[in-house]
Amino acid sequence: MPRATVYLGDPAGQALVKGTWKYARGYVPGQPNEGLVEQTEGSPARLADYDDSGWEVCHDLAERMSHGFSFMWYRIKITLPDEVDGNPVAGVRVQFETCIDDYGEIWINGECNRDRGVIQGFNVPQRVLLSDSAVPGSQHTIALLAANGPLAAPGGTVFCRYANLGFEWTGSKSRPNGP
Repeated sequence: MPRATVYLGDPAGQALVKGTWKYARGYVPGQPNEGLVEQTEGSPARLADYDDSGWEVCHDLAERMSHGFSFMWYRIKITLPDEVDGNPVAGVRVQFETCIDDYGEIWINGECNRDRGVIQGFNVPQRVLLSDSAVPGSQHTIALLAANGPLAAPGGTVFCRYANLGFEWTGSKSRPNGP
């Protein structure tokens, strides 16, 4: 299957989708004890309309910025381009791909469908459908929750090894410039 990859960790990839990564520490950023309270029902940082305007810009997804038992949110709002590598993206499948150290959740437009690959631990690559039929100009919010593990005795730190968009063409008409 013909494919093009947009590297969202690189400035050129972010420029193509008009997005900027932001990050904040904590399960519920900005709350006392980083939002870690008994029987919390979820973090609002996963929601598409969450206000992350006060978050710091993340220039390097792979930078280690925590230690011990910790959580980190990464968010980016993207706009699908008209073309990738000179090929139109209208109607193509778009996958979001990442690998979070140690535990990671992927929330697309405020939803986590909990299918295989959406919630993983210990550096397992993750891949989730962003769009089955891309619409140029459509906007999407990608939110990643990272946690350091194992929870009972965490080592190291949290970080995002990579974050990509995979554009997949399934026929010569949808990718007229070839493979």
